[in-house]
Amino acid sequence: MPSKIEISHKTIIFTAVFLIGLWFLYSILDIVLLLFVSFVLMSALRPMVEWLAKRHFPRALSLILTYIVFFGIFGGTLISVIPSLVYQMTKFSQAFPSLISQIIPNLSLDVASISKQLAPIGENLIKLTVGIFSNIITVMTILVFTFYLSLERKKAEDHAKNLFGNTWGESIMQLLSSIESRLGSWIQGEFILMLTIGVLTYIGLTVLRIDYALPLAIIAGFLEIVPTIGPILSAVPSVLIALTVSPILAASVAAMYFIIQQLENNLIVPLVMRSSVGLSPIITIICLMVGARIAGVGGAILAVPIFLVMQEVFVWFLKNQQDKS
Repeated sequence: MPSKIEISHKTIIFTAVFLIGLWFLYSILDIVLLLFVSFVLMSALRPMVEWLAKRHFPRALSLILTYIVFFGIFGGTLISVIPSLVYQMTKFSQAFPSLISQIIPNLSLDVASISKQLAPIGENLIKLTVGIFSNIITVMTILVFTFYLSLERKKAEDHAKNLFGNTWGESIMQLLSSIESRLGSWIQGEFILMLTIGVLTYIGLTVLRIDYALPLAIIAGFLEIVPTIGPILSAVPSVLIALTVSPILAASVAAMYFIIQQLENNLIVPLVMRSSVGLSPIITIICLMVGARIAGVGGAILAVPIFLVMQEVFVWFLKNQQDKS
């Protein structure tokens, strides 16, 4: 006789609730992502907010001052850099085919076609910048979420205990603090690393009188997020441009990138990331690839923070399971 499979009412209810929960989460995914970005930003800004709060500044005023300092520096830097960046990127895109022809004379290139494809780069940079700041509702929503998350952070323990009880509330708060610490340290460390490498590269390229120093330095700064491979990739276009002038200049540029990488590995990273809990290079690269595959540039940006959160939750879960057994 065929065996009879019985499904309990609890299993059916659990499955139904689980599926409804997944559907609901998918329906509000954009809001969840906004909240996650706000939480990440709150974790990054929290040390300065706490520093001001300890000096008897009201928490709301501490947040406002932190906003002014952080976004003032960021906005001022962006406004001062964009015009020069657009000009140099446009100039670089127009000169790119001739640079390649000088480096590899025998390579057959359709110069007109390449120029036509690369010419809009400068215009696209302007459109991208305008697009980011024109979506003012999203930006303001993130800032408002970040403000209130930071403002309510002191009451989070009370909320957790009221919702989950004292024992579970304290455990969840430990998890939250661990996530905040790791996210904040990683983001601050990566930002300082990217800025430091970008500035050092710009100074080096300017001293060596390499054209397009600003976009090349920004490329070096952004690629800093990709361990090991990023610094090597960022050096390639600079060396190629220098090669069009002379082999000695190309060797000098390569040596400059090598020195910066040695400073990064032996001095900058240990100093900057001392308080940070970093990931191994292979895990970071996999996270970036998976994030980019799933959700493009935005997915790549959020991939590592999401992985850090998942890792902390997994460790917290295993610890609770061991405490029960």
